[in-house]
Amino acid sequence: MLDVLAVTVPVFLIIGAGYLSVWRKVFKQGHVDGLMVFTQHFAIPCLLFLAMVDLDLAEVFDWRLLVAYYSGSLVSFAAGVLGTVFWLKRGGEDAVAVGFAAMFANTVLLGLPIAERAFGTESLGSIYAIIALHAAFCYFVGVTGMELAQGGGQGPLGAARAVGWSMTHNPLMLGIALGLLVNLTGLPIPDPALEAVRLVARAALPAALFGLGGVLVQYRPEGDARGILLVCGIALILHPVWTYGAGRALGLETEQFRAAVITAAMAPGVNSYLFAAMHGRAIRIAASSVLLATAVSVLTVSAWLLVL
Repeated sequence: MLDVLAVTVPVFLIIGAGYLSVWRKVFKQGHVDGLMVFTQHFAIPCLLFLAMVDLDLAEVFDWRLLVAYYSGSLVSFAAGVLGTVFWLKRGGEDAVAVGFAAMFANTVLLGLPIAERAFGTESLGSIYAIIALHAAFCYFVGVTGMELAQGGGQGPLGAARAVGWSMTHNPLMLGIALGLLVNLTGLPIPDPALEAVRLVARAALPAALFGLGGVLVQYRPEGDARGILLVCGIALILHPVWTYGAGRALGLETEQFRAAVITAAMAPGVNSYLFAAMHGRAIRIAASSVLLATAVSVLTVSAWLLVL
């Protein structure tokens, strides 16, 4: 157990330091915003670019890995929608926002550092394969669901166009796309440029974890207790349980299996709140779920590491 805590606690201590620094006004909210712009627009795209450049694509993009993880995402989305409609007694648009929050795991800011500390850098290839599709998949499901809940709107094709536009303007996806381009074409990168990218990438995860703690100060737990419980239960329990079972059934190799399950066990990411705010639905549930699930995941992620 002490070995497991040695993996998880340092990650959450950095998040806690960011939270306390902003809460006690040692670090201003404007500073956090600037730090998150640096990590989201520069450092993490550099990290993902390097990861894609070095990936053995034929090895890591295993259909069994993707099915195990993303079938869990769809089940989580459906559970969030159905739970909102039949348990919370709320409308379809709120249900889609809650389902999105339950589905969108924090694969980058939490999944990467915890997996690296727990299983080593060799485990990260499978996680990068999941990350490469994560935002596009979740936003396509969420936007399509919202279109249907609103009475059709532009339909699935309109949703696909909206997601496509969003992904082409998303720095993380651009980093992934450029890395894949270099990987597939073998384009040479000058050593000074590559070393500069590496220097920026080294700052990505610690800076992002600290910034995440500062961002969470804004998401105060208030009201909608059953909705928050619903999202936290699905994200922290149902998603990894489903992925665990699917991974076993599909015969995933140990490295892939661990990567899929531990990534599925992550708390909802900040995009859960952004999606809810974009559509003006279930905002308090999404915001509070991000904060509380991140705090509770200290225990649940540790438990999953013991299982794995």
